[in-house]
Amino acid sequence: MSPRLRPAWPVFLFAAVLLRAAGPDFAAAESETLARLQELVRIDTSNPPGNETAVAERLKAVLDREGIPAEILASAPHRGNLVARLKGSGRKAPLLLMAHTDVVGVERDRWTVDPFAAVVRDGYLYGRGAVDDKSMVAAFLQVLLLLHRERVALERDVIFAAVADEEMNGLHGIRFLVERHWDKIACEFALNEGGNTVEESGRVTYVGVATTEKFPQTFFLAARGVSTHASRPRLDNAVTHLAAAVARVGEWQPPMKLNDTTRAFFAHLARISPPTEAWRYARLEDPAVGPSAQEIIRRTDPVLNAMLRTTISPTIIKGGFRMNVVPADATATLDVRLLPGEDVAAFAAQLRALVADPAVEVIAAEHDGRQPAPPSSLTSELYLALERAQRRAYPGSVTVPIMSTGATDSAYLRPRGVQVYGVRSAADPADGGPRAHGNDERLKLDGLRPFLEFVYHAVADVAAEK
Repeated sequence: MSPRLRPAWPVFLFAAVLLRAAGPDFAAAESETLARLQELVRIDTSNPPGNETAVAERLKAVLDREGIPAEILASAPHRGNLVARLKGSGRKAPLLLMAHTDVVGVERDRWTVDPFAAVVRDGYLYGRGAVDDKSMVAAFLQVLLLLHRERVALERDVIFAAVADEEMNGLHGIRFLVERHWDKIACEFALNEGGNTVEESGRVTYVGVATTEKFPQTFFLAARGVSTHASRPRLDNAVTHLAAAVARVGEWQPPMKLNDTTRAFFAHLARISPPTEAWRYARLEDPAVGPSAQEIIRRTDPVLNAMLRTTISPTIIKGGFRMNVVPADATATLDVRLLPGEDVAAFAAQLRALVADPAVEVIAAEHDGRQPAPPSSLTSELYLALERAQRRAYPGSVTVPIMSTGATDSAYLRPRGVQVYGVRSAADPADGGPRAHGNDERLKLDGLRPFLEFVYHAVADVAAEK
């Protein structure tokens, strides 16, 4: 056979190897993820009632087409959780990618767009769940698809769990999976929501990886009085007593308590911030200037202030049923976010001393089953992989450990010994941020592709055969 007619298989094979070495097409992955996110936002999974099975079925249809094994597990009708798995060699324990499919409700008349239309406008995708947490669902699914399509050889199973009921108490979601189907999601490492990637003037300054989080605890203030005609005012008016108690609680700020995660966070922040802010962050524990530094943070940055201490937000007040009737009782709901390790009974005693009114009772709601656990390690294989992935996806920034001020499903994994870390796509606080749980919730679209790259490289780093 003439040399000119020899098959060109070596050339083809070499070209295929080069293509595989180049990695995924992240531009195409970005477009696919955005389209899928819009589909998910258009499914109303406001919790209650949830209806998460509708999302689970949509995700399962995608995975079925790709040939990735997946199943839907539910503790009640319409409350489905999807679990899918890419098998590895089993040389190392699995890695879990976890995100929730339910969303909080909306005040439709306060939105400038239909909250379930997934409108794209001015570089943002608007919609309930655009950030919390359907963007994470779509991104983690895409990472699973990329690993599968690229035929990445894995030494760990990679599990994808799209869970229900996070916005309430996890009873139909992560608690159900942990208590009834732990074998389906058992893992050494996990990625979840809870991080905070901060962008300033179009540049990511730091990637905040959540290693611990606050614990939510609801308290009630219950005022008692005498019901009477409103034309005859009384000193024991329940509404008056309740209003005074709410004012005291709302104005009070519990003392600052730094832990290992937040101390490391503010130390990192001091190194990358402008001089005035850096001076403030570096001296939080200085007895002479710390209190004034803390007060400036309280007035200028609610997010950072919430990382310094247990917080209290009065959220609901109920009392009365007619304009001309003094009610016999009135209640207020307090959303309290306790620092890790805070004692609920001791904190309730502090509230009672603060209210100092025998007509107002302080009541702690029943606990939701979350258990205290140590923060995730800053030297684990996954945390170090996240640092390396950050340098690739967000060059010029740094990775810093943070404490999530909100509650996430991670709290149910850490007591099982799982090293779980919270991540999030980039947002610019000066631009109004992501508005999670607020009106006009939105995802910054130019942050989607680097976030996909960040998660993919971290997962491949820790899960792929070396």
